[in-house]
Amino acid sequence: MKSAVETLSPTRAKLTVEVPFEELKPSLDAAYQKIAKQINVPGFRRGKVPPQVIDRQVGRGVVLDEAVNEILPKAYTEALQENSLTPLAQPEIEVTKLDDAEGLSFTAELDVLPAFEVPAYDGIEASVEDLEVTDEDVEEQVQALRERFGTLSEVERAAADGDFVTIDLAATKDGEPVEGAEISGFSYQVGKGGMIDGLDEALVGLTAGESKTFTSQLVNGDAVGEDVDVAVTVSQVQEQELPELDDDFAQDASEFDTLAELEDDVRERLTKGKRLEQAAAARDAVLEALLEKVEIPLPDTLVTEELNSRRESVEQQLAFAGMTLEKYLEDEKQTQEEFEADLERRVRDAVAAQFLLDAIADKEELGVDQNELTQHMIRRAQQSGQDPQEFVNHMLEHNHVPELVAEVRRGKALAQLVESAVVKDASGNVVELKNLLPDGTIGDPAAEAEAAAAEETEAPAED
Repeated sequence: MKSAVETLSPTRAKLTVEVPFEELKPSLDAAYQKIAKQINVPGFRRGKVPPQVIDRQVGRGVVLDEAVNEILPKAYTEALQENSLTPLAQPEIEVTKLDDAEGLSFTAELDVLPAFEVPAYDGIEASVEDLEVTDEDVEEQVQALRERFGTLSEVERAAADGDFVTIDLAATKDGEPVEGAEISGFSYQVGKGGMIDGLDEALVGLTAGESKTFTSQLVNGDAVGEDVDVAVTVSQVQEQELPELDDDFAQDASEFDTLAELEDDVRERLTKGKRLEQAAAARDAVLEALLEKVEIPLPDTLVTEELNSRRESVEQQLAFAGMTLEKYLEDEKQTQEEFEADLERRVRDAVAAQFLLDAIADKEELGVDQNELTQHMIRRAQQSGQDPQEFVNHMLEHNHVPELVAEVRRGKALAQLVESAVVKDASGNVVELKNLLPDGTIGDPAAEAEAAAAEETEAPAED
């Protein structure tokens, strides 16, 4: 077999492959055997039909096509290896010659992994925002906990901001009821938002038994985005009574004896969470800093596919939330053109990041063991709300394991990249990342090494 490669662009190549007849013959023999088992010819047992009879019965062309289907994938894979090409998508294959005397020739156009030089990544510098937990942050969390322990009591007065009301809603358009746009006995906190525009304003001042009609737009259903008349009727008004913020509340709401201890615990938990957020920002900043040092050609088809996939995902998420893309853009004060440009930028950065991390993983010879792959699949299952075993079975059945392995390798490459970087916050302090634990605490490497050494020393004595 002979093959040659023509570079069409930094991300696209054309393979020309020639398979001589002597190399095609084993596939022809296999094709005759396969067809012989599929046809019935009087005077011959199934599977024992001679080739010349098969040629007369089904045609030589059918046999040649079967042989090509058998050898072509093998020849294509061998040509990729010979020319050190890494395909990024299915190729466009064209058979240019198929002859009994001269054999098979075909071409394959395909997107290929672009060649680029990985820049030096030791000591990459990046910056992130300061880690700050304010008194207001703590107060907000304590207030949320306080509201969980609040009680509701019915009041004989007009609804005010913060009250809980039981309401009925019904929408009409041009005097006709809007199908599916009605609800009854719904409990809602005035001022909370999250339903339809104008509801909070309409509720303030209404007493039990009173109604009000206002104009708004529905966020889902057949009349989504259209002006409708919404009638709201209040059947009950309840006032929320919150417990006093004191030591008794701390004891009732937590395992702490004093309010001060509860607030300290809240501050510590917020600090851990913000530390993890800062670490995530650091990873993004380091990767972005390295991407700025290299120019990576990107295949247009791969970018287009990813763009379409992400656009569809955004629209599905918005639909699930009962919102159209147009409404989302309106709320975000963003034009369609700005949205598309931002989406394409993020897609291109993501694809380039994958190429770069794959290259670093290859350079560092990073592997993935079974435990790492299993843990990654469990995390993925948890993130998607699926049963881990069902998720694993789906990945195996649809051959997605190579993709998961690539994700783990990229994660390890990024972790190594970040650990070797110098990340500082806005105040100039070095951000601790190497010893950051999954719960947001900072580990003590010396203590951990000491404990590990102690375990090794004690092990023989236990035996």
